[in-house]
Amino acid sequence: MSLNNNMEFNFNEIVNMIETRRNNAYKKVNEELISLYWDFGKYISEKVNYANWGDKIVDRLVEFMKKEYPTMKGFTRQGIYRMKQFYETYKNYGNVSTLLTQISWSNNIKILSSTNSMEEKEFYIKMCIKNNYTARELDRQISSGYFHRYMLSNEKPKPNLLNAVGEEYRVQVGNQDFYIDLLFYNRDLKCLVAFELKIDAFKPEYISKMDFYLEALDRQEKKENENPSVGVILCASRDEQVVEYAMSKSMSPTMV
Repeated sequence: MSLNNNMEFNFNEIVNMIETRRNNAYKKVNEELISLYWDFGKYISEKVNYANWGDKIVDRLVEFMKKEYPTMKGFTRQGIYRMKQFYETYKNYGNVSTLLTQISWSNNIKILSSTNSMEEKEFYIKMCIKNNYTARELDRQISSGYFHRYMLSNEKPKPNLLNAVGEEYRVQVGNQDFYIDLLFYNRDLKCLVAFELKIDAFKPEYISKMDFYLEALDRQEKKENENPSVGVILCASRDEQVVEYAMSKSMSPTMV
């Protein structure tokens, strides 16, 4: 019995050794790949800016890569311009660029294309490193506006936050559950304040969704001595005329 236990223990050690080396090898390969994409992006950026380079030259480069390095992925026309954007975005931010090789290329591209400020990019890069996010988990965090929720929860002064950071506030209507991104109580206004966080531009349908949430809060959560709930929709951008049209016939206590 003792022998079997020792053998099992030794086999577990072997598994740990293999998995550790395998992970280290993957990290090293990923580090070299990101460094290659960085250098390639720098090369293209400098050529485009200082030489007579255009789409035709890039197309010739794509054909060259297909012929000389057929097994290397990512060197399509779109991929090459993405490498150029990758380099140009981070080249002046040394504190961020040193972190890029620690996450996968797919996660780098997701952060590059789905965030706005350098502060937001750095936030998600560090979160990827800390939590070892998969592409799916990173997409979920960005889509849910985790960065904006985190920043809101750390602003000073702030009203009472009724839902934990990173968690949505659940309301039940009928047999269905609905989730508000953030819910505060404002002492000065004496009302609940619902926040919806959007990573894209404002859309008119956001108003009706917020009205639905406010109605649910007023019926289920508001106390008799409190004022009607208000809503705040935070978007990446907004077209003033679209907002005006969306709000023109609405009595909604919502700000965009």
